[in-house]
Amino acid sequence: MCEKQNVACDCGLRKFEKVCRILDKYDRRPSKLVPILQEVQHEYRYLPEQVQAFIATSLGLSPARVFGVASFYANFALEPKGKYVIHICDGTACHVKGSERIKEALHKQLGLDDKKTTTSDMLFTVEAVSCLGACGLAPVMTINDEVHGQVTPAKAVELVNGIREREQAE
Repeated sequence: MCEKQNVACDCGLRKFEKVCRILDKYDRRPSKLVPILQEVQHEYRYLPEQVQAFIATSLGLSPARVFGVASFYANFALEPKGKYVIHICDGTACHVKGSERIKEALHKQLGLDDKKTTTSDMLFTVEAVSCLGACGLAPVMTINDEVHGQVTPAKAVELVNGIREREQAE
């Protein structure tokens, strides 16, 4: 149930309970759209279109405005991502030291390519990023917020296989 009853929101819908709590945390202020979207994305791992529309209605904004902000910033995802998001740095130092081979090894291991970046079981998403800011550790990749430096293709595959084994054991 929403704490703020004076806003146009049907929070009786269980699927939006988490979103309502986030909106209430920010007093439903349109000026807090970015942190609201960040927290919502943390819950869903992306920003579903239906949730964006709900946020727009709840904040008194147009859906186009919310979509415009969500699509402008690279950190917002409009498509579902896996439980483990792997970022492979493709900055100059990492590229020179073989980041492309790491990406190719992970793509091969996970059955992905540049267009299909998330595994069908929604466990992994692999993305190349411009720079992770850890050039001294090149080549670098992150798995969620964990940084791995001096990665080789074999090490990257080993890390992914270890995660998959842990997930299957649980």
